[in-house]
Order: sequence, then structure tokens, then C-alpha cells
Amino acid sequence: MSTKNGETGQFAELLQDFFAKLPKVGEMVTGKIISVDNGAVRIDVSGLVTGVVRSKELFSESKEYADLKPGDEVTATVVEQENENGEMELSFRIAGYQRVWDNLIKYRDDGITLDGKIVSANKGGLMVKIDAVNGFLPVSQLAPEHYPRVPGGDKNRILEQLQDMIGTSLQVKVLDVDQRQEKLIVSEKAVWEDDQKAVLESYAIGNVVEGEISALTNFGAFMKFGNGLEGLIHISEIVWQRIDHPKDVLKVGQKVKAQIIDLNKSKIYLSMKRLIDDPWKSVKDKFTVGQVVKGEIHKIEPFGLMVKLDDDIHGLAHVSEVSDKPVHDVLELREMFKIGEEREFEIINIEAAEHRLGLRLKGVSASAVAPADKKPRVEEKKEKETSGDAEETSEEAPADAAVPAETEATDEGDNKE
Repeated sequence: MSTKNGETGQFAELLQDFFAKLPKVGEMVTGKIISVDNGAVRIDVSGLVTGVVRSKELFSESKEYADLKPGDEVTATVVEQENENGEMELSFRIAGYQRVWDNLIKYRDDGITLDGKIVSANKGGLMVKIDAVNGFLPVSQLAPEHYPRVPGGDKNRILEQLQDMIGTSLQVKVLDVDQRQEKLIVSEKAVWEDDQKAVLESYAIGNVVEGEISALTNFGAFMKFGNGLEGLIHISEIVWQRIDHPKDVLKVGQKVKAQIIDLNKSKIYLSMKRLIDDPWKSVKDKFTVGQVVKGEIHKIEPFGLMVKLDDDIHGLAHVSEVSDKPVHDVLELREMFKIGEEREFEIINIEAAEHRLGLRLKGVSASAVAPADKKPRVEEKKEKETSGDAEETSEEAPADAAVPAETEATDEGDNKE
């Protein structure tokens, strides 16, 4: 009787010990796969029990759990200690999801390049699937070859171009990851920039390069050259004359030469005009103050007339210097003058270093209200400020080799052709 009681006591102790070692719900366990069949994976959990992972808990969308086979060691989370078949119910999803986020942090810290599949698009960018997590790729983080170049920055057309990329794959790097907020930001541009570093080492400021105009924008032209490089020729670096838009003197596909004037990481700034002599250096050999000259009106602005004296030198006839009567607005100015019209003007000042030449319409008396040597400067300063704004915009332009972007598509793509 005592022997039987002793055996019973030992069995009770063994049973108690077994249940003590049995993983609890929510704990993570590691084991080897016994079988993979009929949509279920069975696992030997430390020789204690057979665990099973079924249905959505298989986490098959993660590449880490996509191609499992017997003998593989895996980690899973206990969902139920014993199911209707006496097996421990497990989940790859809970443990796997955590592992995916841990890996993403490591990929960010180590600068690892990943393959991402584009699953959807919106006006701000692309949703990209990295392993089992959807990340966001802003338009500004696309490489130049994929950036949507849309004239006028039309948001709907930008979206159409982005939608054409759905289903394709891109190589990206993780920029930002936050599991708590389920936030993942990736960049194709970062991968592209790394690829360009070695190429850029073979170039230096002052080098002259030859290439092809790849795009035109209101703030400049983009030129492709070398081994897939692209640089920005700011509108002020195209020609010595002031122009309204690069398309006035350039066209996409045109072969040109330019000088590298700045290299900043992956940014390349170019100049075409520095390869030719500055015509303003000899402006005083052609023109003198007090001289009456013929000029063609090529632009009418609220502040006055832009007048072409020859192919190289343009001057400004301020609004106060085109009539003895006050001119109230640009509409009135456009009634008085027509673009392309040729008129006679008196040169009232020349500032070669500043590329400024002031004009007064012949027959108009000197203005006491807005002296020609002061007022035009204010207006030209405004033009320079506008040019400066354009240069800031160029810092957000899509051709990342020239100028990396950090804004949304509509800000970066304005008027790009």
C-alpha cells in the first residue's frame, strides 16, 4: 500500500514539475519543426510538448517564415497551452512581428540596403512593403530616375506617375523606424547617393563636363553627364542675360557643356555661362551714360520695361522713366508698350559689376520722384530676392544628384518639363 502511495506521489511530483516547465500563455518558445503540411507547422517544444502554428498565425507574409521546413529552428509565442487536439497552440505572428521591427532598427543603424515592393501610392509618395511591414517612401526620397517630372507640378499627374510604379520593387534604406507608432520611413535616394560617391570622387570643382539637358524647371535646367550623374544649372548660371525661363534658351535633349562650380555630397551645381566671357566686362566700351540707343522691349513688368540693347546687354527702364505722367499699374504699361516693339532710350546709368544698365524713354524728363539711379535698384533687388527664392526651391528639386529633396512632390516638381 505504501509502495503504491509512493508511486502516486512521485507521479504527482513529475506532473507538477511538467506543468511548472510548460511555457505559459504569452511566453516565447524556441523549438525545431517536426512537420509542415496542410497549412499547419508542428514544432517540438523542448521535448515537453508538440506545438502547432495554424492559419493566420503562420505569419507567411514575413520572408523569415515563408519557406519553413522540418529541422528548422523557430521562435513562436504561446497562444494556448492545450488545444482540442492536446497540442500547444502557437503563433509566429506575435514573435515574428517583434523580430521584424528589431531587424528594421538594425538595418537603419547598419545602413543596410533592402528590397521593397510598392503596394500603393498617394500624392505624397509610395507605400512600400519591407518584409511584413508597410513603410512610407516620400516623393522627395525617390532617386532621380523615378522622380515624377510634371510640368506645373500638377498633383493629379504626379499621382498617376506614382501609381504606375505599383507592383514594382525598389532598393531602399531605412531612414526612420518607430515600432510604437508603427512608423517606417524609407529612402531610395539614400541608396542612389551611396552609389554616386565613388563616381563623384573623379570630379572636382572647375572641371568642364559635357552632357544632355534632361529637364527644365522655372529655377533652372538639369543636365545628365558621365555615368548616370545629374547636376543643376541654376537659371542665373545659364547665360549672362536675365531670362524668364530656361526654355527660352535651352530644350530637353540639347547637348551642352558646363563647368562644375560646387560639389556637396551628392549635389552637383553647374554653370554654362562661366565658360564664356562676361559681356558686361566690356559694356562701357559699347555704351556710355547719356547715349541714346535703340532697344527692343522683351518684357513688361509692374516695375518697368526690360529692354534688349543687343544679344548680350539688357537694360531696365523703370516705370518712372517711361512717361512724364504717373503709370498706375502694369495693365496701363502694357497699353503703352508692346513686347517686341523697338523704341529709343537714353542710358542714365551703367553698373557693370552689378550687371545693371538704367534707361529712360527718349523725350521723358528726369523724374524727381523716383531717381533712375535708386528706384530701379530696389526693383532689381526684388528680382534678385525672387532668384534667391528659386535657388531655395532648387534645394528641394527632384534631381537629387544636383539637389536632394525633402518636400512633397508638388513643391519639388513645380514647372518641371
